[in-house]
Amino acid sequence: MMRFQDRTAAGRELALKLASYANRPGVLVLGLPRGGVPIAFEVAEALNAELDVFLVRKLGTPGRQELAMGAIATGGIRVLNSVVINDLRISKAAIEQVTAVEQQELERREHVYRGGRPRLEIEGRTVIVVDDGLATGSTMRAAVVALRQQQPARLIVAVPVSAPETCNEFKAEVDEVVCAKTPQPFYAVGYWYENFPQTSDREVCELLKRAMSGKSDESQRMVQAPSLGNFFRRFKAMPDLPEVMRSQVNAIRRVAQPLTGKPNDYDSLMDLIGDARFVLIGDASHGTHEFYRERAQITKRLIQEKGFAAVAVEADWPDAYRVNRYVQGSSDAATSIEALDGFKRFPSWMWRNTDVLDFVNWLHDYNHNLDQGKTRIGFYGLDLYSLHSSMAEVLDYLDKVDPEAAKQARQRYSCFEHFGEDSQEYGYATNFGLSESCEDEVVNQLLELQHRTAEYTQRNSQVAEDEFFYAEQNARLVKNAEEYYRSMFRGRVSSWNLRDRHMAETLDQLVAHLDQERGCSKVVVWEHNSHLGDARATDMGAEGELNVGQLVRERYGDQAILIGFSTYTGTVTAASNWGESAQLKRVRPALKGSYEALFHEVEVPCFWLNLRENNPAVASLRQPHLERAIGVIYRPETERVSHYFYARLPEQFDAVLHLDETRGVEPLERTTNLEANSETDEAPETFPSAL
Repeated sequence: MMRFQDRTAAGRELALKLASYANRPGVLVLGLPRGGVPIAFEVAEALNAELDVFLVRKLGTPGRQELAMGAIATGGIRVLNSVVINDLRISKAAIEQVTAVEQQELERREHVYRGGRPRLEIEGRTVIVVDDGLATGSTMRAAVVALRQQQPARLIVAVPVSAPETCNEFKAEVDEVVCAKTPQPFYAVGYWYENFPQTSDREVCELLKRAMSGKSDESQRMVQAPSLGNFFRRFKAMPDLPEVMRSQVNAIRRVAQPLTGKPNDYDSLMDLIGDARFVLIGDASHGTHEFYRERAQITKRLIQEKGFAAVAVEADWPDAYRVNRYVQGSSDAATSIEALDGFKRFPSWMWRNTDVLDFVNWLHDYNHNLDQGKTRIGFYGLDLYSLHSSMAEVLDYLDKVDPEAAKQARQRYSCFEHFGEDSQEYGYATNFGLSESCEDEVVNQLLELQHRTAEYTQRNSQVAEDEFFYAEQNARLVKNAEEYYRSMFRGRVSSWNLRDRHMAETLDQLVAHLDQERGCSKVVVWEHNSHLGDARATDMGAEGELNVGQLVRERYGDQAILIGFSTYTGTVTAASNWGESAQLKRVRPALKGSYEALFHEVEVPCFWLNLRENNPAVASLRQPHLERAIGVIYRPETERVSHYFYARLPEQFDAVLHLDETRGVEPLERTTNLEANSETDEAPETFPSAL
């Protein structure tokens, strides 16, 4: 049975099952926060019905939070699953402790989602209650009990996916049950979604606002979302006053440094960088030509003028190392295109595009023309998605240097075999106790390799040390990737933080390795703004996320320079859904109240700002503004929810480059979709960002 791509796709499919309720008077769709709200939004939109939320909190079993032992709802309702409680021998004290914690969270969310807005009337109406799925049904059951007390005329439970027995049980409890899918075996709700990130409070509030966008002014005022979290309590957004904006725009125009394509465009930026060891250069999308081009120009100057020794990018270690071997002249690849052959899986265009090809050619030629004895520049990957290919690289290395150790490594890595290439399935099965994890095996393999460092590098040649380091880093990646895929089902913050810690750790290990050969090494890092801008200056940080930029700043202080990008409009190469072909999508003009919209008003096509300067322009930018982030997936129709967050730019970056109108990168493999969408101004239907 096919999985849903995400909650949006699930909501649209569920809406088809509820088509008979479209355009009926009195229909009310209630989403169960947080995960049920994106689905309920799609249902309400399709049915032309009102949308609201109904607050319910699952009571997770101690030690196994995914398994519900009951739930509570607004109005003092508590429903307990006696079977789970008895089977697991959960004490009354434990139940009360969990209830107290969840009651506090329920009251917090009631305030966040509603503020002073009352709940919509339920009595006498047709009410459709929506969640992202039913496992034991405790959360939905609590909602049903509480809603029955408010006397709806008709009560319908609707979910995209449900355990078959749970779906059948609800037929006796409500007027109608709609379960779009009832797979057997069921496993858990999250298993039936390709992408199942945790829905944030901010997203819930934004969807409620969007649902009310066509209502009266009075209704609009009622649905305004209150400020969220410490970030919004501490700061107020920029006042929407024309005279304030004019003053701010004029201040920015006075200090903006135009980019004209001349060789000296970045002289002042080189002065800002000074003797820094780390220059982290972001991008505001994974598919914009100008971001790649300008990032490459800055990097070339850093290599030529300031002695930078390596470029580390948001790519998998083995794929990037294939490029590294090519640019250093130690590869079987005859051309730069062959060197990029490792980047064949989605999103291939992120590194297999003409801009990267040009830079790889330049780097290869630069190294080739160096005087004998000069250290060549390397190209390395920091990411951790290459679980299986990294295992293969470890085995390939050991086959050459220690066949007996290779046999033992194969035995350890065979732990993953019955999951095939589906790393997410492994993460799901181990996280929910359906299979033993491979944690001990991957940790022991890394330790075993490290224990034999002296033995494997005894030839005392740089080649031997480089190849050992390559294998060791693959083993480290396997260890961290194994943990990452298990963390995916514990929520976005957990998996995001683990991934960025891995990338920061890889950078540290790379620098330590390079320092052994050439002393104090300098490294340029290429990643998305969301990874390289200091997370502490964003509402992502307020929600508990950290990132590479923050970790590097914490470790290296002023030795790190963080540079961001922005654009107002143009086109971008991105996909509509995960795993699909690239399309050339039109980037909508930036939203009012965003940094991008503000920079557009400066009326300088391309410029950069030194955010370390003490002047009125930089001071005004310390007020939180919206900031756009487009990943490999772009959804213009839900831009505010999918692609914007609040940030304080001068604390996030040391410098920012604004390129007002930009165009998508050109993949090495062009597709029909790419060509077709480049000829239309219509923004295609797309999917939320992935960074």
